[in-house]
Amino acid sequence: MAGGAQFKPADTEPRYEVLHTDCAASDVVGHVTSRWGIWVLISLQRNDLRFYELRESIQGISEKMLAQSLRALVQDGLIWRQVEPTTPPQVTYGLTEFGRDVSEPLVELFDRITRRLVPPDGK
Repeated sequence: MAGGAQFKPADTEPRYEVLHTDCAASDVVGHVTSRWGIWVLISLQRNDLRFYELRESIQGISEKMLAQSLRALVQDGLIWRQVEPTTPPQVTYGLTEFGRDVSEPLVELFDRITRRLVPPDGK
């Protein structure tokens, strides 16, 4: 049929088996949805932040857990890390294009949840 819509079969692209423990995508999903990973991504959605600014913006996170979460998210390609050669070194983190793509629905989810938790009278 000339001029008709072109459809490609759904199974032409490789798919990951995220429910299998040996799937690479499963590791990334685990890091994104970890207790602190989601808050790191949401915090970086607005601005690039230094380590201490991230620690201050995420209440309850320890330096150790923040460092572990950042390390995993950098390895996954979701965030970038820039070190300024100062004393002490200033380390800044921000979202990569992949990180922005992944974090947008997380921010939307968070916004939907918080809108539902606001009492109807706004108090």
